[in-house]
Amino acid sequence: MDVSEIIIPGDTPGTEWRLPVLRFKGHDPKAPKIYIQAALHAGELPGTVLLHFLCERLRQAEDQGGIAGDITIVPQANPIGAAQSHFGELQGRFDLGSRTNFNRDFPLISIVDRATLTEDLDDYPATDRLKRQLLHMALGADLVLDLHCDDESLQYAYIDEAFWPEAADLAAALEMEAVLLSDGESSAFEEAVGFAWKYEVPGERRPRLPGKLSVTVELRGKRDVDPVLAKKDADGLWHFLSARGIVGDGKPAATVFSGPAVPLDNVEIIRTPEGGAVLFHRDIGERVAEGDLLATIVTRPGQPGGSIELTAPQDGLILTRTSDRLVRRRGDLMKIVCDEPSKASRKAGTLEN
Repeated sequence: MDVSEIIIPGDTPGTEWRLPVLRFKGHDPKAPKIYIQAALHAGELPGTVLLHFLCERLRQAEDQGGIAGDITIVPQANPIGAAQSHFGELQGRFDLGSRTNFNRDFPLISIVDRATLTEDLDDYPATDRLKRQLLHMALGADLVLDLHCDDESLQYAYIDEAFWPEAADLAAALEMEAVLLSDGESSAFEEAVGFAWKYEVPGERRPRLPGKLSVTVELRGKRDVDPVLAKKDADGLWHFLSARGIVGDGKPAATVFSGPAVPLDNVEIIRTPEGGAVLFHRDIGERVAEGDLLATIVTRPGQPGGSIELTAPQDGLILTRTSDRLVRRRGDLMKIVCDEPSKASRKAGTLEN
């Protein structure tokens, strides 16, 4: 395993950020190359600990000549966000300087322009330098996994329709309970990777990308940083790498993904009409029917009519739930995966900012 660091100068005198990069060199030039990163939202750590255990297994395989395809791993992809705390609370989702989500505003370029990402880096602030170098590394691979987590959540993924159903092997290997089929219309990291491949010829969109994959994996919730889960997920990811011919001597028996795979339009996002204390009546993983009571919002404690009841707009599977128990007006409470499109309007691209 080769360990190197990318040094990102800070935007003020005397500061810099160090980005560790772990690389395993494959012996088969025809094998797929894979890039895996975790903790782009710096406080989302299930992927970081998964990669810790996966690298143990990869080092053993390397000693035995079992690495076929090149593997690049960035287990802590956002040192800038990891250093941001406000009154003792980590602020790893948004850059405090630009107020931009660390997983947005990645450059949308054609793969033929990959080299331009790292040209004239001194012209960019630290957060943009970070994004450009992460994207540059990813575009050197065939398969790209961006490991995140939600708040309270089942295991699921955002996968561009251009990679489905070929990517069902990843969903099966990681025992995902749902797949959300995205339209690839945002500047999030995994969609910027897909954009570069789709527009290999600038101005001409390729609808399908066989042999390629760029995906956001949501490894349950923020508190699911657990050795048992991390080792289980590392085993699942190893199974995927083996099935794709990147590691191991032979391909394992295929597993089947049995969960729902639905467009983003089929996700009901339950939002609170007023701020208050949340009393949940249903949990993640439960199936609900239209009209079922989901949550009560206590808006004016102790007063007549001081609470609001929220019900399911249609049948579905509760995929995520907020861990906050005091929410603001229009705050997100739940995502429910449904068979039918939501009647609520949705902007193109990912579900959240």
